Amino acid sequence: MVNITYDHLEFPGVVPRTFIGAWLVSILASPVVSIINFLHFPKIYSLYIVRLVLGCIMLSTLRFFRIQVRSKFGHQVEAFFVILTSLQFHLLFYCTRPLPNILALGLVNMAYGYWLKERFYTALRFLVVATLIFRCDVLLLACPIGLQLLLTRSVTLWKAIKHCIVAAILSIGLTVMVDSIMWRRVLWPEFEVFWFNSVLNRSSEWGISPFHWYFTSALPRSLLAAYPLVILGLLLDRRILPCLLPIVSFVVMYSKLPHKELRFVIGSLPVFNLTAAISASRIYNNRNKSFWRLLYFGMIGLFLLSLGCTSMFFMASYHNYPSGYALRKLHEIGNLNSTSEIWTHIDTYSAMNGISRFCENDLPWRYSKEEDIALEDYNHRNFTYLLNEHSYIDGYQCLFSVDGFSRVTLRKSFPPIALVKEPKVYVHGSICNEEISSRNFPGC
Repeated sequence: MVNITYDHLEFPGVVPRTFIGAWLVSILASPVVSIINFLHFPKIYSLYIVRLVLGCIMLSTLRFFRIQVRSKFGHQVEAFFVILTSLQFHLLFYCTRPLPNILALGLVNMAYGYWLKERFYTALRFLVVATLIFRCDVLLLACPIGLQLLLTRSVTLWKAIKHCIVAAILSIGLTVMVDSIMWRRVLWPEFEVFWFNSVLNRSSEWGISPFHWYFTSALPRSLLAAYPLVILGLLLDRRILPCLLPIVSFVVMYSKLPHKELRFVIGSLPVFNLTAAISASRIYNNRNKSFWRLLYFGMIGLFLLSLGCTSMFFMASYHNYPSGYALRKLHEIGNLNSTSEIWTHIDTYSAMNGISRFCENDLPWRYSKEEDIALEDYNHRNFTYLLNEHSYIDGYQCLFSVDGFSRVTLRKSFPPIALVKEPKVYVHGSICNEEISSRNFPGC
């Protein structure tokens, strides 16, 4: 019997996560990945396929939501919804990232679509599945939506409870069955996440942000032009408030948790974009009137500003994974003539900034991600190369460094905004290896 080992057993992380999303994506990607492996293409092409499959899944759920937007609000609102979503960086960027938040977002998008379609019990079932399998914090979204449906008599309490209980039993049974096998112990991953974050309140160990951070930083950066349009729309169109109230309640409740990240509330963005699209449509229809004409030109300016910000975010993101570029360059210039194994150590910083199993080469390359090695201890280890955040390590020579995004600066020339980069990852070679010492590397 083959003993298969997985990264999650060696590096389990703070809390366990479900494998159901990974299984779904891998099943869909496996035919193309099998061809790539058969043709001995680099592993990185498998990563492209996996991310492409996940992106297609997410875009298909956004498409379902968009179709319901068209059915309920018309083609014009649909068009502005597409424009606003396309002008934003973060939502589409996250759509290809294999995170539990994104897998939950797909189900949340489906719930939004059925919400607009007035199939309310189906929407509740999707929210329950997203909560119990992928992200327990979707409960903070499901509660205000469910409460609104009850208050508007769109659903009855007893029937809603029956639908939610059935979805809950199936969801818990599926995740316990699958994830107990993968984690080799009986567990329900999202219950452990809920216990860690909510009961023990240990998420604050990863940083604390002020209560207003989502409304003053995360949402303005991610929504861009849509953010002021949402605020303006509350004054211009009464159709916006029923859509927006549960979503704002979700963000407000999440704001009470001390640790904050954009991905935690990314499920709110599609509805914010919808409400902004309703506002934009209203401004467009009245653009020939004097007061509205000013709003119309202001809206066009916001669209252009969003395009510029998204371009800047894209360039910053492109330079935000320096260790991936460092490992690729090392593979190109670091091959040795000897037949011995080339042991490369990847420190924690490098592993978090662009390196995954997909970036690795086959033998003679070997890799280690052993943690908590003191700088003075590297000299006593048998590593050929190091990818490290430190520029000097005793017993090794710095072969080259790779720059990464540092900050944005203003300047007098065009364009007025520039990205500042600085060395982030350093590649070191063992001074005991004569072949490395005899070759000319770019240096640091």
